[in-house]
Amino acid sequence: MAPKADASDTAELIELFKKIGLTQAKAAEAAKSPKSAGTLKSIIETHDLTSKSLDDKQAVLLAVLAVQGSKLGDGERSYAVDAILDGRLKTTDQVGEAVKYLDAHPLPVDGSEFDKSCGVGFSITPEELLVRVKDYLASSAYTGWNNLGAAIGGLKGTDLRWANALELKSAVEKAFVEKFGAKEAAKPKGKEPKKDAAAASTAASEPAASTSSSRSVFSEGFLGHLHEVGGNPQIHPRLREKHLAATKGVVHTRFPPEPNGFLHIGHSKAIFVNFGYAAHHGGHCYLRYDDTNPEAEEGRYFESILETVRWLGFEPWKITYSSDYFDQLHELAVDLVRRDKAYVCHCTAEEIFANRGGEERGPRKACVHRTRPVDESIAEFDKMKNGSYQPGQAILRMKQDLESGNTMMWDLVAYRVLNSPHHRTHDKWRIYPTYDFTHCLCDSFENITHSLCTTEFIASRESYEWLCDALEVYKPRQSEYGRLSLTGTIMSKRKILQLVKEGYVRDWCDPRLYTLNALRRRGVPPGAILSFVSGLGVSTAASNIQAVRFEHAIRQYLEGSVSRLLMVLHPVKVIIENLPEDFLLWLEKPLHPKVPELGSSKVPLTRTIYIDADDFRLEDSKDYFRLAPGKTVGLFQAPWPITHVSHKTDPTTGQVVEIVVRAENEGAPKKPKAFVQWVAEHRPSGSPVVVDETRVFHQLFKSENPSAAVPDFKADINPDSLEVVRGAMVEVGFWALAKRAYADAKAESTKRTEDALMASADAAGPVVAGAPTHEHDDTPKATSAQLVGKECIRFQGLRVAYFTVDKEAKLAFLDEDAGIEAGRREGDYLVLNRIVSLKEDSGKAA
Repeated sequence: MAPKADASDTAELIELFKKIGLTQAKAAEAAKSPKSAGTLKSIIETHDLTSKSLDDKQAVLLAVLAVQGSKLGDGERSYAVDAILDGRLKTTDQVGEAVKYLDAHPLPVDGSEFDKSCGVGFSITPEELLVRVKDYLASSAYTGWNNLGAAIGGLKGTDLRWANALELKSAVEKAFVEKFGAKEAAKPKGKEPKKDAAAASTAASEPAASTSSSRSVFSEGFLGHLHEVGGNPQIHPRLREKHLAATKGVVHTRFPPEPNGFLHIGHSKAIFVNFGYAAHHGGHCYLRYDDTNPEAEEGRYFESILETVRWLGFEPWKITYSSDYFDQLHELAVDLVRRDKAYVCHCTAEEIFANRGGEERGPRKACVHRTRPVDESIAEFDKMKNGSYQPGQAILRMKQDLESGNTMMWDLVAYRVLNSPHHRTHDKWRIYPTYDFTHCLCDSFENITHSLCTTEFIASRESYEWLCDALEVYKPRQSEYGRLSLTGTIMSKRKILQLVKEGYVRDWCDPRLYTLNALRRRGVPPGAILSFVSGLGVSTAASNIQAVRFEHAIRQYLEGSVSRLLMVLHPVKVIIENLPEDFLLWLEKPLHPKVPELGSSKVPLTRTIYIDADDFRLEDSKDYFRLAPGKTVGLFQAPWPITHVSHKTDPTTGQVVEIVVRAENEGAPKKPKAFVQWVAEHRPSGSPVVVDETRVFHQLFKSENPSAAVPDFKADINPDSLEVVRGAMVEVGFWALAKRAYADAKAESTKRTEDALMASADAAGPVVAGAPTHEHDDTPKATSAQLVGKECIRFQGLRVAYFTVDKEAKLAFLDEDAGIEAGRREGDYLVLNRIVSLKEDSGKAA
């Protein structure tokens, strides 16, 4: 340990440091730490810097090197000094990168590799910078000014980290103005970044690790090699010409979920791919409800799907239904029969299976109805439509290719009889088209340029194209990418429903599930999900990812975007005996040490504080650095440490219930080896904030593959997947942060919704002649409420975890006017959900 310098030594060091160009304040700061001050002194003397004419920037960089490079060897440190003196290293970021490089690559140094790693020689004009920024924004899912901070952070993950910080910020703001319009004057500029963190953006950038802002998942790899609009072959040239006239050469995609359940994490990739690809190319994406199975559809699923798509940061160009085209689909089915390419079949499911080869996979043979006259099939199909047959008695089958090696060409079913009323068409229809008949034709009606789906539909592509060509209609191109799934959980709607009904989870939005509404309730930012999906890339390979990797992506996203608050999960009272009863000291602390834009909070320090039970032990040990009998520790952000004096224990349980300490507030403060979190008792300010419930979620299943469990997946359920902690405490700054986050989220949602409604009005009108429009029916509409929930209040409990406010919490101040100070009201009930744990902390583990 470096010896402590006395006052005269410190004065000499300050004078020395001023000689190389440091100001009085910076020289004094550099002299504070004996270790780094000694390193800086050595650098000055070794390189005779007092005789050289250095500017103040170089002097600051040398001081930074002394702090960050104190562990470097003399040769490596001298190399860095030379790089500062010759002008290669010009910023503190470059010096920091140089230290990392030299620590990992001792002498001799590869100069070119060093320069590349540290951004040496990076040069970009403001005009070039603006072009790069615009390219980056075009390939991302940003939706408005609330994403400004995230965009800057994402760009700093590219080689643009070496650009001038002010020029980069200016370029991003200029690009945002062009893309989203001027920022609202009513929102002070200084508060805008707070909205990014506290309110959580509704969309996110692609991962910061992107190699270049102009390259993205949409412009390279699988998606980058898709055909140009109009490049998909047609059976007749006129079909292509008509398609190009309708689309005006603009990309059209669609996201076509079945409204028979809540969307899960796997759907996030489909949403990202379809909406993102269209946005990247300046095109349009439909939200089309594939509502061809009235027996499984519920109104709440329609609402939830739109809400989830919008929560992820996307806005549908038009909302349509497969049922919009039931009339047109029926007309085409009749046309297909007239062309002798479809027939009515009365075979049972067992007979069809046997005709297809049965269990032995033997030779296939045609159904006895396959050769029936066209007029007979038309008459039979009309009887199906008019209710003459019950389900299973008659089906319409396409006359495809029974000799094909592709099972999806073995005369697939086009229509079946169902006696269930439809939520939109009610009792009009007794027959309903199948997915295999509906999907390609709806894509054709909507002039979809790129029909993007997952690889389990590869075999369906042949049938998809056969039907379009058989009817001589525009034929979209289907392209398949690998689906996304997570290990250690289940996605099956049937199995999740079992869990809900049998009480293993509370509902479909239980934070232990991986439905998207469950992840939202857990507090996972939508931007973290999109960043995760984008980081995996899009290819034909399936992505089967461990849940821990997903959680790591969430943690990375939250690390630089949410405020940090003092928090004690299991509080123990501490009395500081040498402070007076009325002692009160207000401390101002940053909400994030590396993101000054988030601002700061003020916390009281009083005679009575609380620390976490885990931060005190009755028996000390060499590898334990926190509070123990007779031991001294620091209080995070407090001006002096505390030393244990005594403690009280519960005679029944033996647990420590109160600790008495002494403040080391006389003389020069000693620097403790460790610091502990704390919150103070100060009733006038409402400190501490007592949390009624803190819900800590663990994995719902014990293994990576619950479906393999015997006798079924429920045998793999983790009985300890939910831990509820009562009485945790958070610093009083929580109230202001929560109110600001909620208000910012409401303002942003209002703006987004106004824009969405205006855009949908511009896009109004039927897709095809005769199809219904949805301006005045019960089709889900964009609302501000879809985007605002208590989960937008997120923070990191220092050294604890990341948390959000659960939807069951009752916080009356959230609905009060902006001018009313936030705080606990009568009847309030505060519930926090753990979003994700922190990275493993060796100090905490000790």
